[in-house]
Amino acid sequence: MATSAASSPVLKADWVWMDGALVPWGDAQVHVMTHALHYGLGVFEGIRAYKTKDGRIAIFRLREHIRRFLDSAHIIMLAMPYSEDQLVQACIDVLARQADRFPNGAYLRPVAFMGDGAMGLGAINPTRVAICAWEWGSYLGDKGLKEGIRAKVSSFTRMHVNVNMVRGKISGQYVNSILAKREAVLAGYDEAILLDISGFVAEASGENVFCIGRHGAVRTPSLSSPILRGITRDTVLELLRDQGRQVEEVSFTRDALYIAGEVFFTGTAAEITPVREVDNRTVGEGRPGPITQSIQELYFRVVRGHEPKYQHWLTYV
Repeated sequence: MATSAASSPVLKADWVWMDGALVPWGDAQVHVMTHALHYGLGVFEGIRAYKTKDGRIAIFRLREHIRRFLDSAHIIMLAMPYSEDQLVQACIDVLARQADRFPNGAYLRPVAFMGDGAMGLGAINPTRVAICAWEWGSYLGDKGLKEGIRAKVSSFTRMHVNVNMVRGKISGQYVNSILAKREAVLAGYDEAILLDISGFVAEASGENVFCIGRHGAVRTPSLSSPILRGITRDTVLELLRDQGRQVEEVSFTRDALYIAGEVFFTGTAAEITPVREVDNRTVGEGRPGPITQSIQELYFRVVRGHEPKYQHWLTYV
């Protein structure tokens, strides 16, 4: 049976930024009556920092992540007590305070949620904000990153755009993804792929999907689909186009994945993960294809500071 690589933090930070100050990890707590714990009203981000070629640590596309974090809060009308610049600096501070703790980089998790006070769906309580860090390896496993994973089209449907707010990373909405992920893992797969209500490919439980035809045509679902506008997705689109490849942002069906030459997932946690099998159908040659390998290699060169053209995506700590 497949196992999930999404486990507890291997190496946790000593300090957490919470409500404007750095506090010890064990003191970063909330009350059991926290509103978001009961109703799911919160937003979050996942951000990676990498060790670069000169030995420094750089956070990848930090400002874009924080802008989406603020947009997510705005979408659900969660008042944010900190500015973009304050949150950017807070992420830097979390790593700078404990640079020796994460010499090879870290995963950052900003989270904002409605705190305790009044209960009920109409309550409006003060917003709590925290930023944690930990060491997190390949989300879908080192072997999956190198050899590809097995994916299953889920019986759970990606929620309709009038049901969820697809541009936000909203805490409560991820129950849909959790159920799809658990179903896939219990069935022996590594990851789930969710379709939209019309039966077109939307996204994986926590990643965007790219499909490459046998003749090299690259497709990914468009932003008119019920998908998150992934920052890694956006990065890969730019890298592919800079390579001179034409990329179509269009709808396609699950059987397009079955007969594809290559399939891969993108996401901050998953990075660039090849898919070697979908619903027991081998994808291409059953191993990462040349375009997937090329874009994966380039992506890791970019995040580690080897490509001067993309230095503006790196925020050094």
